[in-house]
Amino acid sequence: MFDMARRSTAPPPEDFEERIVDIDVSSEMRTSFLEYAYSVIYQRALPDARDGLKPVQRRILYSMSEMGLRPDRGHVKSSRVVGDVMGKLHPHGDSAIYDALVRLAQPFSMRLPLVDGHGNFGSPDDLPAAMRYTEARLAPAAMLMVESIDEDTVDFKPNYDGQETEPTVMPSAFPNLLVNGTTGIAVGMATNMAPHNLTEVVAAARHLIKKPAATLDELMKFVPGPDLPTGGTIIGLQGVRDAYETGRGTFRMRATCTVEQITPRRKGIVVTELPYNVGPERVVTKIKELVTSKKLQGIADLKDLTDRHKGLRLVIEIKNGFIPEAVLEELYRLTPMEETFGINNVALVDGEPRTLGLRELLQVYVNHRLEVVRRRSEFRRRKREDRLHLVDGLIVALLNIDEVIQVIRASDDSAQARERLMSVFDLTEVQASYILDTPLRRLTRYDKLELDREKETLTEEIAELTAILSSETRLRQVVSGELAEVSKKYGTPRRTELREASGQTRTPVVSLQVADDPCLALLSSTGLLARTADAEPLAAEGGRSPHDVLVSAVRTSVRGEVGVVTSQGRLIRVQVVDLPTLPASAAPPTLSGGHPVSEFVSLEPGETVVGLGSLDPSGPGLALGTAQGVIKRVVPEYPANRDDFEVITLKDGDTVVGAVELESEEHDVVFITSEAQLLRFPASLVRPQGRPAGGMAGVRLDGAARVIWFGVVDPSRPARVVTVAGSSTALPGTQIGGGKVSDYADFPAKGRATGGVRAQRFLKGEDVLLLAWAGPAPARAVSPVGKPVPLPEELGRRDGSGVRLTHTIGAVGGALASAPAPASATPEG
Repeated sequence: MFDMARRSTAPPPEDFEERIVDIDVSSEMRTSFLEYAYSVIYQRALPDARDGLKPVQRRILYSMSEMGLRPDRGHVKSSRVVGDVMGKLHPHGDSAIYDALVRLAQPFSMRLPLVDGHGNFGSPDDLPAAMRYTEARLAPAAMLMVESIDEDTVDFKPNYDGQETEPTVMPSAFPNLLVNGTTGIAVGMATNMAPHNLTEVVAAARHLIKKPAATLDELMKFVPGPDLPTGGTIIGLQGVRDAYETGRGTFRMRATCTVEQITPRRKGIVVTELPYNVGPERVVTKIKELVTSKKLQGIADLKDLTDRHKGLRLVIEIKNGFIPEAVLEELYRLTPMEETFGINNVALVDGEPRTLGLRELLQVYVNHRLEVVRRRSEFRRRKREDRLHLVDGLIVALLNIDEVIQVIRASDDSAQARERLMSVFDLTEVQASYILDTPLRRLTRYDKLELDREKETLTEEIAELTAILSSETRLRQVVSGELAEVSKKYGTPRRTELREASGQTRTPVVSLQVADDPCLALLSSTGLLARTADAEPLAAEGGRSPHDVLVSAVRTSVRGEVGVVTSQGRLIRVQVVDLPTLPASAAPPTLSGGHPVSEFVSLEPGETVVGLGSLDPSGPGLALGTAQGVIKRVVPEYPANRDDFEVITLKDGDTVVGAVELESEEHDVVFITSEAQLLRFPASLVRPQGRPAGGMAGVRLDGAARVIWFGVVDPSRPARVVTVAGSSTALPGTQIGGGKVSDYADFPAKGRATGGVRAQRFLKGEDVLLLAWAGPAPARAVSPVGKPVPLPEELGRRDGSGVRLTHTIGAVGGALASAPAPASATPEG
């Protein structure tokens, strides 16, 4: 349409001859594509193997150096840097320049950042702020890249419009390509190089300088593998060796995780380091997706507690009943917490893209650094020789100061004075011109001494530089020494751990959960809940309890459920796997290591936990006893869709004082009242009832008497009865009372709903039982805070009076039903 519009404006001139050139489309496309590919490869995507920089990165560092943005200067707006680079050296979009500038400043991208950024320079998950909001200057390590660039150490070339010049390569006082790595996609090729530790790379380079014929195995003793900015763990070093040998290889990166007890009840996985180029938000999003789709089990909660002070911290809370190590293996398999890094060491060598191994990369850098130091030494020697030439002339003038002044005064102009000085004193034109330009104040005796010292210093420096240039060994020593200084000043410890591939398969999903082994759910007198590691625990050694006593124990399994029965007749479901497992050093009946029942259930004001019950529908059921003497056997048909329900309908003012899971109908149910009456009868006399039922008469009470203890006793085993009497008018907790221990066999069985028999005779000042208990021998007592206290010796008479106690008793317990009773028990004082 453009041609049509042009032709329609005016007719062509008479001498106009239309020229149409026929071009083969395929040839034109091939030529144009090759030119485009060449431009991308050499001007954008691939780094130079000598300094490890792409053209845009090199231009950024050079421009910032020319702008004076050194580490000891203030930051300037990033947009100013981008504008200067784009206007003078890099005729491309500002976004491409700013993206390269940002990466040079990101500590999670660069092992040794070259730009010191001020402001939001992004994260592995988020983009940086716009260039008008951020500021930048050169980092200290960047000064190593531009060091001695003005000493003719590298070649310069014209910029895109010929008005400026730019370096073709940086002097690069450290192996930047290996230390910081790089990534880029060209046309038909790509590069992806991993970062390494500066100290290790420098050590390998120095070894290669000392021994040019060093093998790859020798170099890998210094550089065993990449050292990623974000730390983590590298799994599988064979891929690393392949990359070091051929330039291509892969390895797996894993997050650094630990399994910790993050709450009193739950363990969790704490992630402190992630694979290279993986951000926490990406991991969090993937985990949430897997949990939502039910592809990953066992995770209860996920929190990102990352901040600038503590660094990365992802806390993955694991559900009870799941093995944290197995869940971690699934996280490695399904989430970016384990990623693969493919090494592809493609860089430009003498203007050609090549795939390089570790030795080749180090050799290219060492050759470059040798050339830089050689050219620098030549430049410095030339400068010092020029200065020495001037100093020699000035010394001649000072030695002949009167003649020099006379020659100058007798000359008609400066040109004649220059010629006469050259002829009279045998000076060069440069020396004569310098003498004429020197102020008279420099022509003093003191300046003569300074010039002599300067001449001596220049002579020594020239000799040193000449020695370096004339000896390849000396030159290599200088390069090696400078690298050692860089390593000492900028080297940091290794961040990434290296591990050989284990070759083991990951834990399958079916084994994420703990085994459903049998166990016992336990409740202590101080309200602690716990579970045993198996269903047959042993009693404490010697019948003693180092802390606390059991008031309830229920057989169940690790992934089962038990019911917590309260004084208001409620049963609350509790997952057994949520209960802490008793440590091996805390064999029952001690519960040191248990957790308060309040962590598992919510109670109303004044409501207490009286026992545990099994939810197994095949068992005999739960036996309940109330303060008003009611007994109930609950039919074990509990609602499956409710976690909190009533198991007895209580009368006004009545409360449940005991709840026990029956093991056999042949066992006795036992009531002990405040009037010291004990009633025992077989559980078979009580028929089971549904949950809404209110129970039946258990024990007959007289007047204001109440039931203070209810339980179940196996009459076939040795058992004891413990009672403590006191005054009903005394303030609670102010009296110790009189205690008595009796043999359970001394108490005859009576019928249901009778008054029972006397368990203790009251002495003067005693009119009520403060505490009572009946159960398997031996009996153990603890204080209100769970510390062991002694019990009196067993009394032969069931209705005898007690003896004065020395300690306040808070609770009494006995041996577990599944544990053998010791032959004798010595009370602990």
